Amino acid sequence: MKYKVSVIIPIYGVEKFIGQCAETLMQQTLKEVEYIFVNDASPDHSMEVLQEVLTRYPERQDSVVITVHETNKGLPAARNTGLQMAQGEYIFHCDSDDFVEPDMLETLYVEGVRHQADIVWCDWFLSFEKNERYMKQPSFDTAQEALKAMLGGGMKYNVWNKLVKRNLYTNYQVSFPSGYGMGEDMTMMLLFAHADKVHYVPKAFYHYVKLNTGAMSNVYSDKHKVELKHNVSRISELLIQIYGNTLEKEIAFLKLEAKFPFLLMGDSHSYRLWKEWYSEANRFILQNRNISGRSRWLQWCAWKNQFWLVWIYNWLFHIAYKILYR
Repeated sequence: MKYKVSVIIPIYGVEKFIGQCAETLMQQTLKEVEYIFVNDASPDHSMEVLQEVLTRYPERQDSVVITVHETNKGLPAARNTGLQMAQGEYIFHCDSDDFVEPDMLETLYVEGVRHQADIVWCDWFLSFEKNERYMKQPSFDTAQEALKAMLGGGMKYNVWNKLVKRNLYTNYQVSFPSGYGMGEDMTMMLLFAHADKVHYVPKAFYHYVKLNTGAMSNVYSDKHKVELKHNVSRISELLIQIYGNTLEKEIAFLKLEAKFPFLLMGDSHSYRLWKEWYSEANRFILQNRNISGRSRWLQWCAWKNQFWLVWIYNWLFHIAYKILYR
């Protein structure tokens, strides 16, 4: 069979979720789909749950590939393993704790072919335990406009709401950063940098499952910080190789977005990290119209060493959060 889409699904520690994920993938209305499940040495019963689901879809049997990592290599490496095996015209990455609408692949593929697009993206759902939010994405006429928006935080660079021509990966040797999982989705920006035509579909198909609804800020481990800094630097350097200095401002926006969570952590160590990371980007703080005025104001306060204002804002936010969500 000539596959129209190859779906790559890394699996690690998702026995509570992989059943629903696999069900929705098997129920896709598009028939010419290749499914590549990458068992990244999952320590739980994820694979048993997957196998049970697959037995109920014998018509998909010849289109399913299961490959195994003997040791855990991490999400980027699992994606790369899937890419090396994929045969489809387009690539779609699905995280194994999420799920999709039945017409997702067919709709995105048909739209991609109709518009001769290298990349197609769509809206998505942010799914909590009892409800979900519709997450609207912007539309752009060119790949570079979309790239600039992703660098500035105006468009998500997540892998899972985008259908990408496989030859973009192969022709330009684009792969995910093995061993550096935090921020690995930034790889999408390299694909946009090489794309010709792109297209946006104004409908949500992908359900991004987020169960940790009580978190008020991101907390990065030392490992996460190393990974994130590696990926920001990697993308910045590769984009400079492609575009020269024409994206200097937008790359500065990416660096500012990467370190912004430090301002929400509310401790002196995090504030110090904000000052140390990418200080050359600070002069562009007020120019990024993709983000809220609140975010620009907090970063401006930090740039001017007014961390007491940042602290007061966070304190007030936490109080309001407790009142609204207690």
